[in-house]
Amino acid sequence: MIRRILKKYEIMIILKGRLNDSKLKDWSFSYAKNLKKFNVRNISAIARGKHKFHYSIKNTWKAHYIQLNITSKPEYLETLLSSLKKDQTVLRYMILNK
Repeated sequence: MIRRILKKYEIMIILKGRLNDSKLKDWSFSYAKNLKKFNVRNISAIARGKHKFHYSIKNTWKAHYIQLNITSKPEYLETLLSSLKKDQTVLRYMILNK
């Protein structure tokens, strides 16, 4: 039997700055709930604040930064990325191995 190894990842997500605090919290909780569908474990979300860009990204000058720390199987990563790509609220994201 092949044993699947769980790996730790850090995901930094930049969301449009138009979200208020309650909508930002709702987005974080709904995305975390979506991650649980893929057996993602040890989900921790950290709001890193709202920051102004030095240049415009998709006609946006301010954005919220969210850091997610997760433990997941590597084969689920592509599915997680596609859900971020489809989300209109997400400006940019980056995934790092821990």
